Amino acid sequence: PGQRVERVLVALDVDSTTVAAAREKGAQMVVAHHPLIFHPLKSLSWDQPEGALVTKIIQASLAVYCAHTNLDQAPGGTDDLLAGQLELQGVDVLKPAGREDIYKIVVFVPQGYEDAVRDAMTSAGAGWIGNYSHCTFQTTGTGTFKPLAGSNPFIGSQGEMERVAELRLETVVPRGVLSSVLEAMFQAHPYEEVAYDLYRLERGGKKLGFGRIGQLNPPLTLSELALRVKEKLGLAHVRVVGNPEQRVLRAAVCGGSGGSFLRDAIKQKAHVFITGDVKYHDAALAMEAGIGIIDAGHWGTEKMLVSALAEYLQEELAARQAGVEVVCHHTRELFQVI
Repeated sequence: PGQRVERVLVALDVDSTTVAAAREKGAQMVVAHHPLIFHPLKSLSWDQPEGALVTKIIQASLAVYCAHTNLDQAPGGTDDLLAGQLELQGVDVLKPAGREDIYKIVVFVPQGYEDAVRDAMTSAGAGWIGNYSHCTFQTTGTGTFKPLAGSNPFIGSQGEMERVAELRLETVVPRGVLSSVLEAMFQAHPYEEVAYDLYRLERGGKKLGFGRIGQLNPPLTLSELALRVKEKLGLAHVRVVGNPEQRVLRAAVCGGSGGSFLRDAIKQKAHVFITGDVKYHDAALAMEAGIGIIDAGHWGTEKMLVSALAEYLQEELAARQAGVEVVCHHTRELFQVI
């Protein structure tokens, strides 16, 4: 836990090539999408594939962090990236699993400093309601306090009761950026001790869940859409189920192995389901339901995640002045078509 991390390697998988790349690039930590171990193991032996890989990781002194289905569901995660790559509009969650936690922050600020504190908090991600940013509310009042021994008051003197014209500034913040917003608030606030309240709201924020569904504009045939998927995802081929001339307006997507969400795509009246690892019987179900399938492969529907995650981590670490560099390791498609 105390190991210093100066360089992080982002990859899709934790495998021997990833460990070798981490060593070559001088990384102390790997952040990957797919878990190192998918199923519980009763033992680890160096002469078995899993044990050999763990041995290499230990020998390289690598820390490994995997964000799998949580990253698939997260706003801006795997499924949002895939929907964005394919230029879907009016995107919604395909299989809802809950909502993002939302908090109300109330902070008390001396008059004249409210704009600086507000700007810092909203720049860090607070104050978003739908398509509106910088959403806050403020009221005026009087704050009282008595600085005690050991304090270094911004206003007033030790041992003397102070009455200060202050504003109650409040806004909303999603849980994912809560720590960043609090840090920005503390940095911008002039007081030595910041008085603030934090409430978890019952209404919740953005939908969380697997897959996304949206509209194509303009509509395409299934064949035309398959060609677009190949182009946008940079693939040599895709598999298609359905009538090539079928008109497609409403498209559902799920990165990776999304066959288990086919019935959700049917229920939401999608004309096509774009995912990877589609099984024969799922294809047969799609044919009966009249929904097209474009199987772009597990790797093909997730590979864009590596660069996007690396960029996100680098921005967040830079904002915290952590002094950590983020680099990428791009793997190749495992399957070959002969």
